Amino acid sequence: MGEPAARTPRMADVARLAGVSVPTVSRVVNGYTHVTPEVRERVQQAIAQLRYRPNSVARALVTNRTKRLGVITYALSVTSPSLALLGVSEEARAAGYSTNLVTLDSVSPESVRSALAHLADDAVDGVILLAPMVETTHSLAGLDLPMPVVSFEQGATGADAAVALDEVLAARLGTRHLLDLGHDTVHFVRGPDGWMATEAREQGWRRELTIAGCHAPEPIPCEDWSVASGYRAGQRLATTTGVTAVLVSNDAMCLGVYRALAEAGLRVPDDVSVVGFDDAPESAYYLPPLTTLRLDFEAAGRSALRRLLRMLGDGGSDGGTEAVDPPAPELVVRSSTAPPRSHVGADSDRGA
Repeated sequence: MGEPAARTPRMADVARLAGVSVPTVSRVVNGYTHVTPEVRERVQQAIAQLRYRPNSVARALVTNRTKRLGVITYALSVTSPSLALLGVSEEARAAGYSTNLVTLDSVSPESVRSALAHLADDAVDGVILLAPMVETTHSLAGLDLPMPVVSFEQGATGADAAVALDEVLAARLGTRHLLDLGHDTVHFVRGPDGWMATEAREQGWRRELTIAGCHAPEPIPCEDWSVASGYRAGQRLATTTGVTAVLVSNDAMCLGVYRALAEAGLRVPDDVSVVGFDDAPESAYYLPPLTTLRLDFEAAGRSALRRLLRMLGDGGSDGGTEAVDPPAPELVVRSSTAPPRSHVGADSDRGA
């Protein structure tokens, strides 16, 4: 006959080994502060020695928490929600929470309501919404939310239950950089409809041109965030008179713009200066290296998770005073921008 299966250690076993009561072990396991450091250390040593794992159901009954969080996502193939999800996951793990991921096929009120109902059935403590679409705010409006929800937004002012990246400011920084180089105006390659980032980046571009007293050319629309969309936009730019500077709504599209301009005999930045968004890792290796706006989506995800924990009353030992806002956007200047030819005395004939 084989050896009998080892019994799973219980809280009472930890208490016996540490020489304390079961309620004391419970207080240590559930993070309560009314335990002396010496007793806490003994209990933790006993937990490690016995390889004891707290029963999540029992702990939920004691704390009224499951230590599970829901994450609702949309379009993870796009940079911003995918990096924000990474930040959420890492911060949740560090705080001792597990995550339950639900992916939306649309951001309609019905789809969002269904996702929230699913997570409520799973008894999550709260939800992070990573669907930075204009329609998302309308989908949440009027819903009787079954648990705290924090949303990740792009360009919004940021309500108490939202973490926002200031993409309006980012677009202004990129536009101002090009105007300061001496360009008369800045053309704009717009992102796809429906995205908060698209609206915010166009708003910032228009605002900075208005402040400078410059004419705003008609934006070039794109149906998605892809290199192919940028290529088609670049073909239009190449045939448009007077284009010397362009703000493109993301770095991937800039690669397509580069290709289209090169095929038309135009050089970056000699003929056309280009600024992108997101500071994708590969943007530093474009030819020429791309000037872009750095937006820390991963930090935004971490900030959203910390804000949700504070809403749940789990602010940590700092009492919830740690900053929860992501860093401001940053202009990263590389080699894709330069003064227009007329400002440097070069031959002004394009493609020469």
